[in-house]
Amino acid sequence: MQFDDGFFMDLALQEAWRYQGLTHPNPAVGCAVVREGRLLAVEAHRRAGESHAEVRALMAAYEVLSGRKAPVSWEEAGAAHDFLRSLPGGFFSRCELFVTLEPCSHEGRTPSCARLIDALALRKVTIALEDPVPGHGGGAQILIGGGTEVEIGLRREGARDLIEPFLISRKRAFVLFKLAQTSNGRIGGGYLSCPESLEHVHRLREAADELLIGGGTVRVDRPRLDCRFTGAAAPDVTIYSRCDDFDREIPLFGIDGRRVSITDDLEPLLRRPGLLLVEGGEGMLRALRDRIDWLLLYQTPRLSTHPMGYSLEASLEFLHQRRIGRDLMIWSRFV
Repeated sequence: MQFDDGFFMDLALQEAWRYQGLTHPNPAVGCAVVREGRLLAVEAHRRAGESHAEVRALMAAYEVLSGRKAPVSWEEAGAAHDFLRSLPGGFFSRCELFVTLEPCSHEGRTPSCARLIDALALRKVTIALEDPVPGHGGGAQILIGGGTEVEIGLRREGARDLIEPFLISRKRAFVLFKLAQTSNGRIGGGYLSCPESLEHVHRLREAADELLIGGGTVRVDRPRLDCRFTGAAAPDVTIYSRCDDFDREIPLFGIDGRRVSITDDLEPLLRRPGLLLVEGGEGMLRALRDRIDWLLLYQTPRLSTHPMGYSLEASLEFLHQRRIGRDLMIWSRFV
């Protein structure tokens, strides 16, 4: 069966969405490697400081083509770059690369992907979106200058949506409101989400710069709001409340090294660049209605008679959805 280029770029986009938010402060990026119409690998950047999507995809493609496991860790960017550069000339010469964001030209926590790809002399590189950050572009020109065929713009709109959190979080807080509910919209009655969804939430907490929660939720639920399912340090928390009448025996306040702030003025927090993860009920949703950038919904396949839900009229645009465990995870924004 023959697949067109859009099919391979769609695979790269879908893989990148699996790590949306988890790569903060880096953008989510996906990459596919194809040889003569055959998909060799599709990978994504997973965590800031680790190998970028292009490097992971090339490492995976190496293992497919060679039939051997790579002798270095995919996650260690420097070692992976050095290993790929050590391969015989022409190893990837019949391969094409499909990447959702222009390969980086600059050297930072990881080496330049554009210079690596140029050295490997792939047949063609298709880029969905030029890097829009001033001073970060130039990767495509490096490839063109080295003789690689480059195409830009395939699935541009989808790639632009993918990195919206990254672009906004560089200027102010990107506000991500997390919801978990049953299939009939109920939010009460204890844990609703499956273990896989709970672990994903804890990984988002780990990546976020701050966690925001409403005072009513703290008083009623008495939460911990840590990252115990991933083993990471608990995030700092801001409680939105007009009065400080909280029981300091609540687990939220008992975690060493965590800062817990209480305020009724969210403007300084909303102006601060970074990823702001909001976990709350209807009151918090209404209070932030005009400041929320995206919503992340974990919907579990069960019905409930619990009376608590979100009583709010709003239209949403679905950006991406996928199964996670038994749940459905939906990224969306208000329209």
